Amino acid sequence: MLELRAEEPDDRWEVEALYDLCFAPGREALSSYRLRDDVPPVPGLSQVARDADGILGGAIRFWPVHVGAQDALLLGPVAVHPTRQGEGLGGSLIRDSLAEAQDSGWARVMLVGDAPYYRRFGFERLDGVVMPPPTNPDRVLGLDLKPGGWQGVSGKVTRWTG
Repeated sequence: MLELRAEEPDDRWEVEALYDLCFAPGREALSSYRLRDDVPPVPGLSQVARDADGILGGAIRFWPVHVGAQDALLLGPVAVHPTRQGEGLGGSLIRDSLAEAQDSGWARVMLVGDAPYYRRFGFERLDGVVMPPPTNPDRVLGLDLKPGGWQGVSGKVTRWTG
């Protein structure tokens, strides 16, 4: 049994080690990381999954960004330890944290990822939302957390300024 809970400051380095294990070297060179530089993850939405022994099985983070003149959440990364993959943990982290984001009053969330995987959670391609290059526009996906959350929202995705 795994417990999902909000990420705490003491989890940081263990979560970073999980991301290093699960993603290719140089992951921090991706353009989405420039949007995260010196911006803390959204408290309460970023989560970890731990087993009864306290061992980290997965993690998900959310970051505030601007899309044009609007605020949005940037989901990612989400990672599951290789020994826990295939158990549905990634889906649980995504569903639970999206519900928390909705309850927190956020209107929209976006990510850069594989549409076939994220479609099951309701994500669709965002037209008119421009991630920093060299992001493939077909991988820029969004989800309304409130009805019409993405309606009329377009422009460049930029770092959070408060």
